[in-house]
Amino acid sequence: MILVTGSLAYDMIMDFPGAFSEHIDPGKVHMLNVSFLVDEMRKGFGGTAGNIAYNLSLLGVRTALLSVVGADFSSYKEFLDKNEVDTSYIKTINTFYTSTAFGVTDRDDNQIWGFYTGADKLTENLSIHDIEGKIDFGIIAPHNPRAMIKFAQEYTKENIPYLFDPGMQLPWLNATDLKTGIKGAKIVIGNDYEMGVIKNKLNIKEKDQIGNKDQIIITTKGSLGSKIDYQGKVYEIPAVKVRSAEDPAGAGDAYRAGFMAGYLRGFEVDTCGRMGAVASAYTVEKYGTTTHKYNMEQFVRRYEDNFGESLDLI
Repeated sequence: MILVTGSLAYDMIMDFPGAFSEHIDPGKVHMLNVSFLVDEMRKGFGGTAGNIAYNLSLLGVRTALLSVVGADFSSYKEFLDKNEVDTSYIKTINTFYTSTAFGVTDRDDNQIWGFYTGADKLTENLSIHDIEGKIDFGIIAPHNPRAMIKFAQEYTKENIPYLFDPGMQLPWLNATDLKTGIKGAKIVIGNDYEMGVIKNKLNIKEKDQIGNKDQIIITTKGSLGSKIDYQGKVYEIPAVKVRSAEDPAGAGDAYRAGFMAGYLRGFEVDTCGRMGAVASAYTVEKYGTTTHKYNMEQFVRRYEDNFGESLDLI
């Protein structure tokens, strides 16, 4: 069983045809009051856990979600069930709404986000011990910081391998929290900015590596690809060229799913990284985080066309 914990959220994504920089005066941010007239808005199914689980499902990996949602979750549940994601461990609290992300993207793909926590604030009351049967691997994606650290402690105590992704919750995770989350993790992942924040909080020099050589440390760099540090080696993974860059939201979650789909099959880490790159490209080409779709044959063909090597995935 692959257990994914993280946010389950509705995404309200709006497109602003201009540039934020044309409307924000850097000298007056202390009294900021701006409004952006958007020309498109989409409501989609998202959140870190939902995005990862959906992408894993596309790649033939069945997952279970452990989370708390609100009274408005029914349409999202139907979507997950349709895509063969196990929702039996999701708890509904009718006095809350499901978490919702509100994002505005400008023409240069800069983003401004607001996030309503909703029912996710109760996830710290959950436990991996609520799961029936053996958990083979855990994925801790960003959501309630207290729940993230609780799950990391439980996985470590039970000697269950897990991926730790502090991401957007870094402002609320102190050095002790980060040490707890990283210490027992098999995989630690973040973008280049987030990795810099982690190093600063843990007083790690820029040239030094987070974690130890037996841990897989992944730094994603957007259109510049990704870097994987493992067992004293550094693997530079190029990004996959996209047909059209429609929406960057969810690309990081898709990368995580692509990497895990390879890792769980026992592939070499550089192959896993290339699978992550392909998965994220599909997401960027569609508005929304779970609106893209592909089958295994299409994924393999795109992988082989981009990297010139075979992929035994089917």
